[in-house]
Amino acid sequence: MADVNRGTGPGGAASPGNVFAVLRDEGPLTRQELQQRLGLSRATLVERLDTLTRLRVIDTVGHRASSGGRRAALLGADQASRVAVVAHIGASHASVGVADLLGTVLTVHRERLPAGHEPGHVLPWLLDTARGQLAELDRFADLAAVGFAIPGQIDQETGVSIMPPTMAAWRDQPLREAFRDGLGVDVHLENDANALAYGEYLAAGSPQSTVLGVWIGSGIGAGVVIGGLPHRGATGCAGEIGHIRIEDRDERCGCGRRGCVAALASGAALVRRLRTDGVRALPDVVRRVEAGDERAVALAGDSGRLLGTVLATVVTILNPHRVRVGGEIGSLAPFRAGLMETLGQQAHEVAARGLDVGPAVLGDLAPLVGMAGLAARAVFAPAAIDEAAANLRPS
Repeated sequence: MADVNRGTGPGGAASPGNVFAVLRDEGPLTRQELQQRLGLSRATLVERLDTLTRLRVIDTVGHRASSGGRRAALLGADQASRVAVVAHIGASHASVGVADLLGTVLTVHRERLPAGHEPGHVLPWLLDTARGQLAELDRFADLAAVGFAIPGQIDQETGVSIMPPTMAAWRDQPLREAFRDGLGVDVHLENDANALAYGEYLAAGSPQSTVLGVWIGSGIGAGVVIGGLPHRGATGCAGEIGHIRIEDRDERCGCGRRGCVAALASGAALVRRLRTDGVRALPDVVRRVEAGDERAVALAGDSGRLLGTVLATVVTILNPHRVRVGGEIGSLAPFRAGLMETLGQQAHEVAARGLDVGPAVLGDLAPLVGMAGLAARAVFAPAAIDEAAANLRPS
């Protein structure tokens, strides 16, 4: 897919990074076509292609149909030969897997987590699981990056989780450092709703589209992709819609405030409201709703409608092309039906016109695919390719 934010490497238009970027965005191309697009001499192009071949980021992917002579080889970006470890944790679950840099998840392991889980227990398990997956796939030598999605705000400069609203023990934890030390590659961190939105953006295959992703599990979060990039906001809290206050409501939220929509419509809120019916955890809610329990279905629908009032405002402000809903609660049909009902009624008529609202097409893999895509952006950025080329040993 074309990169709508592609930059030029420090070596300029003739650098290996820029040659690769053209192949990635416009390929496959023959050597002659690539030379014409870049305006390079034949000798310079041969040298750049040799460098990119040694970096294992391009390959021959076919041949142009012959017009009478020898068929010309087609060169293309090779994003499948490199892989990333991708992980996603929430208040009650964890997923860890290996994906190639095209976004194909090659293997994944999912695990329920106990309430109040702590980094000191979960991070070593994630690392051990990832190492086992890489060994089973025989892809250790291909590892290029780690992509890790977590709820709440992240300080991108320090790699520290600032404020995960449903995971107090993870606050101020050096997440990037733990993975980098454990696997020896660059680590990319992202809010899990942003990761969901980016995965769905990639799945849509429309480079200019704006995608709003909403994750409803124990808590509620949203992420938005605008112009091909996650929008984090000035202080990293863009998308924290779970803490928008609902007028005339006084329920206490985990953030310490009252009346937040997360205190009323999240998975944790549904567990609390169904406790008298024997519900103790999020999977109990899911089972009750999927089994058609009348009260659970009604409460899920009410929660969806309540969140829809918040999303109607968000949609009116952002005017996205797509809204994708995921998470254990967001995946429940009654919840989603209630959300869509209110969203359709309350969003601005023009903002709602043609709006594509539906479940995450990638399901619970969406955050993992999103993290693979974000890792690929970093690994294949022109500046990163130029740096790797500069560090190559002479052939």
